[in-house]
Amino acid sequence: DTFQTSHLLFYERFKAYQDYMLGDCKPSEVKTFTVDYLEKVLEPCDWLALWSTDVFDVLVEVRPTVTHISDLKACVRLVLPLQCETKGCELTEDAMKSLLEATQHKVPLQQLQVVYEESGDFDQTALALEHLRFFYKHIWRQWDEEDEDDDFDYFVRCVEPRLRLYYDMLEDRVPAGLIAEYQSLLEKCSQCFQQFSVLRSSLSTDSDSELDNVSMVEGLKLCDQVETFKRKLHIIENPLLRYVLAYKGNARQQCVQSRGPRESGVKVVHVVTASCSSIQLQSLLSARLMPLCSSEDAEIQFHREPVSAVDSCHQGDVVIVLPGIYSVNRSISIPDSITVEGFGFPDEVVIEKKTKGDSFVESTGADVRLSNIKFIQHDAIEGILCVRQGTLNMENCVLQCETTGVIVRTSARLTMNMCDLYGSKGAGVEIYPGSVCSLVGNGIHHCKDGILIKDFADELDVMPSITMENNVVHNNEGYGVILVKPNNAKQCSGSVAKMSTTSSSLATSTTTTLTSSSSAGLQPEPVANNSIDGDTASSTGQKWPLSRQLSRNKEMSCSRAVEDLMDHQIFVSIQGNQFKRNGMGDFGTFFY
Repeated sequence: DTFQTSHLLFYERFKAYQDYMLGDCKPSEVKTFTVDYLEKVLEPCDWLALWSTDVFDVLVEVRPTVTHISDLKACVRLVLPLQCETKGCELTEDAMKSLLEATQHKVPLQQLQVVYEESGDFDQTALALEHLRFFYKHIWRQWDEEDEDDDFDYFVRCVEPRLRLYYDMLEDRVPAGLIAEYQSLLEKCSQCFQQFSVLRSSLSTDSDSELDNVSMVEGLKLCDQVETFKRKLHIIENPLLRYVLAYKGNARQQCVQSRGPRESGVKVVHVVTASCSSIQLQSLLSARLMPLCSSEDAEIQFHREPVSAVDSCHQGDVVIVLPGIYSVNRSISIPDSITVEGFGFPDEVVIEKKTKGDSFVESTGADVRLSNIKFIQHDAIEGILCVRQGTLNMENCVLQCETTGVIVRTSARLTMNMCDLYGSKGAGVEIYPGSVCSLVGNGIHHCKDGILIKDFADELDVMPSITMENNVVHNNEGYGVILVKPNNAKQCSGSVAKMSTTSSSLATSTTTTLTSSSSAGLQPEPVANNSIDGDTASSTGQKWPLSRQLSRNKEMSCSRAVEDLMDHQIFVSIQGNQFKRNGMGDFGTFFY
């Protein structure tokens, strides 16, 4: 049996990396600090370990006195008789001895799992190897030490956010779609960086040939691609930017198709209630059912909970929810033009969602109406309401949020009147480019930020069109209204300039931006009129840009307060609003 260390908690790993293994080291110092940590912690006497690979698990004895920790390897010898478990192959004692001789009896420390002993003498050794193994599997990126901007705290910049993201994913606090996107980006970035490294190593140091010049151009393109992937990864690793800039939304909900009108032409009123009194029924009949069902081509259906009612709707149907507390275990997707209204005050008609997973309400219908309902979100990993496309008119509703609040995606329309929204750990309302949003008479409070507006990121994006009148935006942790903008700092011009010594020019034309309605489609900033003519340039000057990674994340995301955004052209009308006790100010701009 080996020590079981894979179940460590977040704070245990956090403390180990911060206090013992990495401290305040720079990226270029990571290996030095790691080796120093291992030399202090690993048991100096011989100890047994399981050498575990994808092909076999074999018992070995580790010999610390001849181990070369500086290259993160251990010197081992077989324990005889051979104790080996193979995975789809046959290995003999002679074969294992030959394998060890070929590797000079050195195996990676990450592949060793300490054999358990009750004495406790090897507890720290087992933990140290676990921290090493976890770090290089989940935290370290092969391009980390390539950054020219080496003067920053590696733990703060990289380790902590990646560690938090790992545990957020492990504990179901990140949507499955975003996890898949992150893993895909990691794989693509690794492949691109490997291609870049191979190309860089293939360039000779004493050649000014045309072939080398072509290779440098290709190297710059690969470098730009790596930076695109790195910036996307950085956005997902940052919990403040994760949902605003990176997440495309739940794929299942996007695929919900509109049913359209019934072939029979019948309009249905769906009544949601577990039970009701005779007085409630009489009131419902006189106030709503009789006016709605006056024609012969209408019928009434009863449901015990709202999800089944909405799922049964066709275009033009009405859902009436009677007073009560309705707990739902999955999202409410509205693909058709329907009306959902509470029969009473919002505090009397409550729909709450307690399960992790998708966003609470997803609206894609051409003309959807919500009114007189309180939505409560618990234990969520996505927003409370998303208008993905079409139009949503919401009136006199209460939204008690968990993660993010109301999201208005590109080309969608939201009219939100006389509603109360609070509790969002992100923004109360997130408005995307190309959307139309009217906020009138609402209370938006006790969120991270009140209203977040994503500014157009490239020339293809259309600015949002926003009306804000008579809202009270107060007691938010950050800003009342914040505008999110890309930081268009030129990332590659400095290193390309090192290649410029004559009048020949190389133009690479892409722009560091985000696409309007999906995961951040980041591209590098334009670089123009930079020479790569090798006839008069020194070979050293030509090859240097490919010998080190360019500095990509040098400028961290930052925000700053601004006096006013009311004159910004995104506002069709902004008047009569009150801003009170917002922690960082009424208006601000966030640069990513």
